[in-house]
Amino acid sequence: MLGKLYAKWMYAWETALTTRDSNRVERPLEWGFDHLADFGGEDMAARVERGELTGLQAMIALNERIVAEPHSFFDYVTPTDFRIEQRFPELYPTNVRPETLEAEREWRRMAEVGELRREPFLRFTSAIRTPYPENDAVNARWYPEKQRIEDRGIEDRERQRPKQAMIVMPQWNADAFSHNALCEMFNKFGIASLRLSKPYHDVRRPAELERSDYAVSANVGRTTAACRQAVADIRSCVDWLQSQGYEHIGVLGTSLGSAYAFIAAAMDPRIQVCAFNHASTQFGDVVWTGQSTRHVKSAFEHAGLTQDEVRAMFAGVSPMSYMRQFAAKPSADYVRKVLVVHATYDLTFVRKYSLEVLSNFAAHGVDFESRVLPCGHYTTGETPYKYIDGWYLGSFVWRAFRGLEKKRRDVDGQLAQTGRS
Repeated sequence: MLGKLYAKWMYAWETALTTRDSNRVERPLEWGFDHLADFGGEDMAARVERGELTGLQAMIALNERIVAEPHSFFDYVTPTDFRIEQRFPELYPTNVRPETLEAEREWRRMAEVGELRREPFLRFTSAIRTPYPENDAVNARWYPEKQRIEDRGIEDRERQRPKQAMIVMPQWNADAFSHNALCEMFNKFGIASLRLSKPYHDVRRPAELERSDYAVSANVGRTTAACRQAVADIRSCVDWLQSQGYEHIGVLGTSLGSAYAFIAAAMDPRIQVCAFNHASTQFGDVVWTGQSTRHVKSAFEHAGLTQDEVRAMFAGVSPMSYMRQFAAKPSADYVRKVLVVHATYDLTFVRKYSLEVLSNFAAHGVDFESRVLPCGHYTTGETPYKYIDGWYLGSFVWRAFRGLEKKRRDVDGQLAQTGRS
């Protein structure tokens, strides 16, 4: 009885949080082949115009090609204009609730009167270009590592620790301060962090938008291209971190950020620590069943599409499509540390799809840890659940990097022993 009452209360709370914003906009279905022009989109658009294929058939065929040739789609050329800029932090809210708008005004006031200090941001031009110049200017708040707690008082020459860093990607429609606390926590562990703004989010959001709608919308091609850009941006951040001497690099993604992080890791074995904070298998299933995307689903329903069709036309940006690549080991001694966090009462990443992630990881031989939150998707950000989630994520990242560090010491020790013998 208590369990049923708790579930009823949690679902009601979750629903209230997902329906409180009044600025979700339903936009009509657009195939968006122009956003994938360099990967066959232009040809598919021409075939649709000639009547050889329907828009749906063409988009499914294009996604089948992406899945068959993922590196052709997700690989990129490393940017050459990496730079650190000192900027005032800004909120960039995605809702129009009075308290949020007041908080934004207060941050601006503090910057204007000198009560706010500038912070370092990594900036560069995305390897994947879009029709929106502001979106192509990648932005990642930089949190350089601090001295690790147990290392204080020990000489640098005695530590010889590898430099370690996390790339952090918050949820869809996150403001610019979301997940900053996680980065600050990692700093206390001696781990640097880049808090990466996803495509169409905060400072990258086009001026005509209140929310980060272009990242996930009824424009199928643009949504797919946003994932492609996010994957390239994550991997570009890895490039920069390596150029700064970082040896162990991980990624933490929440919700939509989790999907982006998974595909980036599947394409790039340099990412050895992966924390997926809410995870699902099929992008299209999340769009169809999640409360957060009900306005996107409505557009697809009005166009006469089914869940199976939506799943197929988003196959190219679905983590499920790249399980084999994620599980692959480039060498016999390769180690990848993985955490999956899901929530029992999630109405955005429905629980059964999160459980599919776990079963697929097990089937593919992925060494992973699983943690369960007794809440929903949005309530993860509420007290006390945000502290439970923070503990799961923080303790995992701590242990994962310590494990990689120990493995490196063991290898160095073996090499030294071999040299002496």
